[in-house]
Amino acid sequence: MPHLLLVDDDEDILSLLTVFFRKHGHEVSTAPNGASMFETIGKKTIDLVILDVMLQGEDGFSLCQRLRATSRIPIIMLTAMADYTDRVVGLEIGADDYLTKPFDQRELLARVKAVLRRTGETSTPLTSKDTRPTIHFAGWRLDAARRELRSADGALVLLSSGEFDLLLAFVEHPQRILTRDMLLDLARGPTHEAFDRSIDVQVSRLRQKLEEDPKNPSIIRTVRSEGYIFTQPVTRR
Repeated sequence: MPHLLLVDDDEDILSLLTVFFRKHGHEVSTAPNGASMFETIGKKTIDLVILDVMLQGEDGFSLCQRLRATSRIPIIMLTAMADYTDRVVGLEIGADDYLTKPFDQRELLARVKAVLRRTGETSTPLTSKDTRPTIHFAGWRLDAARRELRSADGALVLLSSGEFDLLLAFVEHPQRILTRDMLLDLARGPTHEAFDRSIDVQVSRLRQKLEEDPKNPSIIRTVRSEGYIFTQPVTRR
């Protein structure tokens, strides 16, 4: 049973969503603010956080950034503002998806299922029988089974689920030009509705973590008017 943490200072919304998600087979915890959110995460195993942007006190953007700095828990952000810039900011700081209020509860449920399916956070624990390969490129090691990225010296690099899925799409299609639409289909599925620049934002975040010089990338290069190409040879073992 996936465990969701709903973070919102509107008691009516918390109550409605709690009833809705429990009806659809989810365990639900709630928090009205950031302090309560981090306290709950410290005590319970949370599979996904649904985080409102417009909170009293510390806002959702700041909380998302703080959580992403230490955790890979998937985050879906909610906001009453439909501003394009706000949605881009949400992705830039590590959110996995973004939904504008008012929203249909069934759409939010579909987003939750999609993010959980991609991250595998609710799947059975890994065992020694898991044979999915470890992928190596340019000194990096990507463990597809554990959804981990490690540097040449073994340091763990935190990726959001969206960043991981995009990187996996690149390493599975190396040295091939991929358009933005192709990357959306590979990383998020053909039914995912995204907005302009969502892939560009995720690529920019990956470059910040992978490239020695993100302004002059050598691993993920831009192909003008076409898309991106992952330039490095890939080995699996």
